[in-house]
Amino acid sequence: MEQDKNILREETINFAIVVSDICDNITGCSVYTNQLLRCSSSIGANLHEAKYAQSKADFINKLEIALKECFETEYWLELLFRKNKIEERVYKSLMGRCGTIRRKLIASVTTAKGRKE
Repeated sequence: MEQDKNILREETINFAIVVSDICDNITGCSVYTNQLLRCSSSIGANLHEAKYAQSKADFINKLEIALKECFETEYWLELLFRKNKIEERVYKSLMGRCGTIRRKLIASVTTAKGRKE
């Protein structure tokens, strides 16, 4: 289980780095790219915070916030794609990676909610 958490942590960090690199090359949409940078990096930050949660409820809350940030990331990616600021190939790759992270977070939340204290 700890191994899976480390893999997810690495995935979120690598995802945020790739998004950051892409945003560095987008011009004329700083409001949108700033939002994308914030939410994409917040996924991993909240996952990291969950590791130091003060209670089970706090742990679940941090995971759920990370999940919300995933959904927001997908929104900003789609918006930038529709504005032709992200190539289709890049967009599909990022959406796939974000979807993988989202599914793992959903599984983690489901598991955490099902466990008794």
